[in-house]
Amino acid sequence: MPKINVIIPAYNEADSIGNVIKDIPRTVEEVVVVSNNSNDDTEVNAQNAGATVLTESRKGYGYACLKGMDYIANKAVKPDIVVFLDGDYSDYPEELTKIIEPIINDDKDFVIGARVKRLREAGSMTIPQIFGNWLATFLMKLMFGSKFTDLGPFRAIKYDKLLALEMEDKTYGWTVEMQLKALKQKFTYIEVPVKYRNRIGISKVSGTIKGAIFAGVKILVWIFKYSFK
Repeated sequence: MPKINVIIPAYNEADSIGNVIKDIPRTVEEVVVVSNNSNDDTEVNAQNAGATVLTESRKGYGYACLKGMDYIANKAVKPDIVVFLDGDYSDYPEELTKIIEPIINDDKDFVIGARVKRLREAGSMTIPQIFGNWLATFLMKLMFGSKFTDLGPFRAIKYDKLLALEMEDKTYGWTVEMQLKALKQKFTYIEVPVKYRNRIGISKVSGTIKGAIFAGVKILVWIFKYSFK
């Protein structure tokens, strides 16, 4: 088996983080939880569940992901595959085996867990989320010939390919940046349908008007920025 590391950005996910870590397959070498300025028991619960816990005081999904990447970069032995997963228990962590399978068996560079309608729990994605995903993936198809249908946070990528992307977004644009740069660099990629359920707690992005607007704007900025490169 290849060496697999999981990065989980988490902000106030004390009620869910233990479940997420518990359901990750034991074949994963290390689970890295990045507490993004949490002020509840996220950190202690993650540590008790067996994860490596880092802290990132600068608020932003991208900041947390970059912190996890910095940690991995300083390890003596690097992973072959890095998996990104949310800490709210909306994804099914046990499906990690499905996410990494195309990389292991078919030598794909990049895999997205696609939250297809038939596998989504009712209410698990808000109307702004559904529309935003449709618009973003439609624009990527129109401008770049993309086959993506989702910006799902549950994703796996070869570690060397992740480094080649030179990720930089600090907040809401992280997922779309990764997909756009993968398209630009002509990575091989595929989507794998995954189940999706109602998260534990309130979303910090889609659960607020401010978060939904900022996320939508950031995603569109990245897409139009890359359309001129």
